[in-house]
Amino acid sequence: MTKITCRDYGFECQYEIEGEVENVIDAYRKHSDEEHGIEYSVETLTQVILRQQG
Repeated sequence: MTKITCRDYGFECQYEIEGEVENVIDAYRKHSDEEHGIEYSVETLTQVILRQQG
């Protein structure tokens, strides 16, 4: 299980997603693109998750 929140990226947004890594990445990428106009790659978010867990 992993978790990503918009606050981690400095946004004043209450969005957070928790679950299996693949689902978290897909959901956060969609939210970020639709709500903030920012496209994160799968690789970038994978690195973020690995740093959080390390």
